[in-house]
Amino acid sequence: MFGFQEFVLLILVLAVVVVAMGVKSVPQGMEYTVERFGRYTRTLRPGLNLITPIVDRIGARLNMMERVMDVPSQEVITRDNAMVTVDGVVFFQVLDAAKAAYEVSQLELSILNLTMTNIRTVMGSMDLDELLSQRDKINAQLLHVVDDATTPWGVKVTRIEIKDITPPRDLVDSMARQMKAEREKRANILEAEGFRQSEILKAEGEKQGAILEAEGRRQAAFLEAEARERLAEAEAKATHMVSKAIAEGDINAINYFVATKYVEALQSIAMSPNEKLVLMPLEAASVIGALGGITELAKEALSQQQGRKA
Repeated sequence: MFGFQEFVLLILVLAVVVVAMGVKSVPQGMEYTVERFGRYTRTLRPGLNLITPIVDRIGARLNMMERVMDVPSQEVITRDNAMVTVDGVVFFQVLDAAKAAYEVSQLELSILNLTMTNIRTVMGSMDLDELLSQRDKINAQLLHVVDDATTPWGVKVTRIEIKDITPPRDLVDSMARQMKAEREKRANILEAEGFRQSEILKAEGEKQGAILEAEGRRQAAFLEAEARERLAEAEAKATHMVSKAIAEGDINAINYFVATKYVEALQSIAMSPNEKLVLMPLEAASVIGALGGITELAKEALSQQQGRKA
């Protein structure tokens, strides 16, 4: 009786062990491959899964989440024979657990070596200036090449980023001198362009000033000619009136004519640039009488105009 109980207990223990061996819990973000007598049969998804104990076993445990891997620094010779030190990072994700487990050995090492090799290939076909200024182009080319190469492995390379490109110290100093010379060149060009623009604006201003000055002189000459013309008309009209009054025997008209010429002569003598003392007789009474004649002549002309209006 005691032996039978031990046997039953042993059977129960074996049953528990067998069930435990057949139940597999796969965490989220992971996938397990199942092998039956060493041959791949299926893939276990996240959650609770059952396999056949003893016959089946777990082959590979694969992380299906996107991962990042550092690419160590390496020296690359560019097309123009410049030596640079380059490092970067690779982002990849396993899409097919079976291919990643059985199509390639040491998946991460394979991706790393493939990336480093293609970095030397892509960057070695470019000049140093392109290398420093077209980092996006380098990343795109690397991503295309490496992703195509890892597709048979069930892996998707999502990004490849070049972190640092370090030229040699002497090359950095040479580039700094070149940059300084280029900046000085651009500064000199801008300064010369500014001076040229300033001279153009100055010449344009002088031209505009000359045009305005000539226009002013023309307008002044026109106004002066018009004034002389009106003055000549007034003189002619006055001469005509005096001549008519003289013809009629008006003594005031004669006094007006004589007084006018007398005053003009005195004005010419006073405005003469000759710095000499001139002594001449001046009959003030005659001038006053002539002015009185002018007044009488003006009164007569005014009374005639009023008579015509009446």
